[in-house]
Amino acid sequence: MIRVLVAEDQSAVRAGLVLILRSAPDIEVVGEAEDGERAVELARELRPDLVLMDVQMPRLDGVSATRTVTGENLADVLVLTTFDLDEYVFGALRAGAAGFLLKNTEAKDLIEAVRTVARGEGIVAPAVTRRLISEFAARPARPAAADPSVLDALTRREREVLSCLGEGLSNAAVAERLDMAEATVKTHVSRLLGKLELRSRVQAAVLAQELGI
Repeated sequence: MIRVLVAEDQSAVRAGLVLILRSAPDIEVVGEAEDGERAVELARELRPDLVLMDVQMPRLDGVSATRTVTGENLADVLVLTTFDLDEYVFGALRAGAAGFLLKNTEAKDLIEAVRTVARGEGIVAPAVTRRLISEFAARPARPAAADPSVLDALTRREREVLSCLGEGLSNAAVAERLDMAEATVKTHVSRLLGKLELRSRVQAAVLAQELGI
């Protein structure tokens, strides 16, 4: 079972999300939070596999709550919001969110997104993906913002996996590309995230893009 904490300040929306998630046989909603502070408290108490996090909430916004939850390794975070403004997209990804979806996402796609993140993979709404690609494409040619020397700590195989993450490949696709078991891919991803001090594979993908690998 995938244990999920739902953080959403609007009670009607929260109830709808809980209803959708509970319709899946492999998902269990273990808690509900009406604001960011409560989300952090419940994440510490319940240790869910994933927090479905709204961005705009009282007391503590979703981006700040995400930063705390991922920083303390309490759970993966899937951000869900009505907004696709850059400040929210990049703020959530920098905070360590494993995924970013808009609230108009279909119920079946929301459930599949939860499953995807629970498998250790990242997911970003198509509209947001286009925004990210446009952002990188619009950047003028210049030395990489990230220091290439950060890659010195990685093995050759870990660099290859990082390159695949930069292409947005799933664990299964990476396994096929590099001719290795999917479980081995997960191990490499976990190790390279630790070495690079990153909180999510989405952050790793952004780094790979910045370094041009």
